[in-house]
Amino acid sequence: MKLFCWVLAERYLFKVRDVADLVSMDKHLPSSVAVTTFVSMNWLTFALMTVLSWGVYGVLLHKGRGEMPMGAETPHAGLKAFLFVCIAYALIAIATAAVLKLRGSNWSFTAGGIKWSLVAGGAGAIGAFTLVLALGAAAQTYKGAAAAAVMPIVFGGAPIVNTIVAMLLHPPEGGLKALPVPFILGCLLAAGGAFLVARYAPSNTVATVKPSAPQIAPMDSKAN
Repeated sequence: MKLFCWVLAERYLFKVRDVADLVSMDKHLPSSVAVTTFVSMNWLTFALMTVLSWGVYGVLLHKGRGEMPMGAETPHAGLKAFLFVCIAYALIAIATAAVLKLRGSNWSFTAGGIKWSLVAGGAGAIGAFTLVLALGAAAQTYKGAAAAAVMPIVFGGAPIVNTIVAMLLHPPEGGLKALPVPFILGCLLAAGGAFLVARYAPSNTVATVKPSAPQIAPMDSKAN
């Protein structure tokens, strides 16, 4: 799914470049409006594709874990699933290198860019690993609905952490006192919403089985 969304994004990136070239050649076109509108639509498209890709990630990962050999191998099922997640990342890395070559990149890199990109990749890999552990632990309680319990907490809490880290790296003008109240309320609502979705998701609710009425064996008339 991630590779599929990434290929679609690459096609849109080529379109953005082509539109910019077309506008630069024709001075009669409203360049600022045309390019800005097109790029604005693209970032939203990419964001929605990310939502779709990451939205199914936990469910598919839990499905892969559940399809691994169980029994004595149950404790290793999560690691086995994570192994193939890493293989998928490696395949996408090869595809990325091919795209760079096709786009005519000169393959120049900086030490800072490499360092922080590796740190970001490590953070993502650690998150994927701990997600496997969370799904495995939740499966003992929620069985097949473990993803419905874990993923809302992950994706509800991640934006809050992202915002806090971004503010630490790029402090807002005026400091923390300048933070608007709606922003603070939004963070609280995101945390509360993640808890409510995880706690009350229909797939997390164990269906109650009504006890069947006791069956009375018919009396044999001959016994009388």
